[in-house]
Amino acid sequence: MGKPPFTVTVPATTANLGPGFDSIGMALSLYMTVHVEPADRWKVVYEDEGMKSLPTDEDNLIVQTIGKVVRRAGRETIPCTLRVKSDIPLGKGLGSSAAAIAAGVEIADHLHGLKMNQKEKMWFGVSIEGHADNVTAAIAGGATISFYDHTSLEVMKFGAPQIGAVVLVPPVEMKTGDSRGLLPSQLDHKKATEGSAASSLMAAALAKGEWSLVGRMMDRDIFHEPYRKKLFPDFDAVREVSHAHGAYGMTLSGAGPSLFVAVHEGREEEAARLLQEQFPYYRCIAVIPVTEGATVKE
Repeated sequence: MGKPPFTVTVPATTANLGPGFDSIGMALSLYMTVHVEPADRWKVVYEDEGMKSLPTDEDNLIVQTIGKVVRRAGRETIPCTLRVKSDIPLGKGLGSSAAAIAAGVEIADHLHGLKMNQKEKMWFGVSIEGHADNVTAAIAGGATISFYDHTSLEVMKFGAPQIGAVVLVPPVEMKTGDSRGLLPSQLDHKKATEGSAASSLMAAALAKGEWSLVGRMMDRDIFHEPYRKKLFPDFDAVREVSHAHGAYGMTLSGAGPSLFVAVHEGREEEAARLLQEQFPYYRCIAVIPVTEGATVKE
């Protein structure tokens, strides 16, 4: 059993990469840190103004996750104060909820000495999140490709791709549930086959590190982008400018509202400056994929 204080660090994630809908995730170099201290009751303290609206008691997602994991293990929760600092924009398609869930799983495991392996941690996280892309990458780091049908989970993890990236973060939030409401209930069989082929080829290219092909497939999504893109100012223009300056590809980050641009390694800062100048509506942040997922430090 680990005793407070200790700190859990979890990376941001981008999901889907276009046609890898609900199955592909990648950890990015923005982080949530949660410092865990002993206390008489649960209390969550947010250091960032953008998160002041979140619950600070047992209704908090991190605390709820801890409780679910601990109860399933047949234990009683140990109340703590959680001091949270986060670079991950809230509600912007960069895995803020997945990071909170991953943090909760790690805190529960460490605090109660559950000794879960990574697959078990992923299972808890995915069952709470409801889909596998963000939370598997948040826990494992690198890039993950997952299958989840609410009864089984299969995951393959790859190291962090050797690329740079830019995330274009708008000033508005979007709930994943609202974004999912834009999707059709059915797809034409021929269209679905094309989407499946794009997803399969992209996953194979990702595994081999062939990012020119990954980028081309990122632009070929039919599962969600056509139904969501109308909500994002300058979507087509961002893609056109990104390609004109040598980007591999551009797509929505998760369900949105942020956009994700994959660029050559070392070009992320330059690309972020360029895109910021041309699309001031967005806050353009240079990031890189990271190998390490959720970690605990005493």
